Amino acid sequence: MGTRIIALVNQKGGTGKTTSTIGIGAGLARRGRRILLVDMDPQANLTYSLGLEVKDTRPTVYEVIKGRATAIEAIIHREAKDGGPAYDVLPSTIDLEGAELEIAHEPGRELFLKEALEPIAARYDYILIDAPPRLTVLTLNALTAAKELFIPLQAEVLPLKGMRSLTATVDLVRRRLNPGLAITGVIATRYSNRKALAREVLEATRGPYGAAVFNTCIRENISLAEAPGFGMDIYEYKPASNGAKDYMALCEEVIAQEGGRQ
Repeated sequence: MGTRIIALVNQKGGTGKTTSTIGIGAGLARRGRRILLVDMDPQANLTYSLGLEVKDTRPTVYEVIKGRATAIEAIIHREAKDGGPAYDVLPSTIDLEGAELEIAHEPGRELFLKEALEPIAARYDYILIDAPPRLTVLTLNALTAAKELFIPLQAEVLPLKGMRSLTATVDLVRRRLNPGLAITGVIATRYSNRKALAREVLEATRGPYGAAVFNTCIRENISLAEAPGFGMDIYEYKPASNGAKDYMALCEEVIAQEGGRQ
C-alpha cells in the first residue's frame, strides 16, 4: 500500500473536522502507522489543539506554500505526552490567511501543497490534511494534494444540506485538477442514537455515499472538547473516554480499508 493522503473537508464549521483529523491521526500512530498531520486552516486549530508553539523563526505551512521553506524544514516531530508513539505535524499560524491573497493569481496555485508533499510522502503511511471550513484556494490545495476525502458530518439537517455543495466542489476538482480524488469516508460526529433525527440523517447519508459511511459514529463527548485546552490528543487526555474509544474504533475501520488499496 502506498501513502494514503486524505483531506478532511466540510464547508460548514463545527462538524468536528479538526477533532477527527487528530483523533484518526493519533489513533493510527498508536496502531503502528507513520503519520503526518497537515494544518491547512488559517485558524490553526489543529496546531493549537496539540499544544504546539510555533515561534516566529520557525517555518510553517505558510512558508511552504510560498516556496520559502521545504516541508521537511517546517515539520514538527510531536512526542506523545503519555509515552505513546510520536507523529509529525506541519503546523499553521494566522499568517496562512495572507497566503490566500498572495497566491490567488499565481499560475498553478492549486498545486503548491501537492508539490511540497511529493518529496516526503513516502516517509509516511498516512498524510491527513485538515482543510479550512470554506472553499478557498487553500481548500483547493488540500483537495488537489489528496488521494482521498473524509467528510465529518454532524448528524443534523443543515450539515446534510451542505454536503450537496461540497459534492459539487469535489466533482469540479475531479474534472479540472485531481481526477483520482475519491470520497472514501463519511464520519458521523456529535452523534446521539437517542435522537431520531440523528438516525434519520445517518440513514439519508447512506443513500448517496453507501459504503463510504463509516459504521462507527463519534458520540458527543465532553472529553473531546476539553482535550485541546490541555494541548493533548484524546488518547493522551482521557484514554478511557467514549471519545477515545470511538475514534480508535474508527481507526480500525480506516485500517480495514488498506486491504483494498495498493
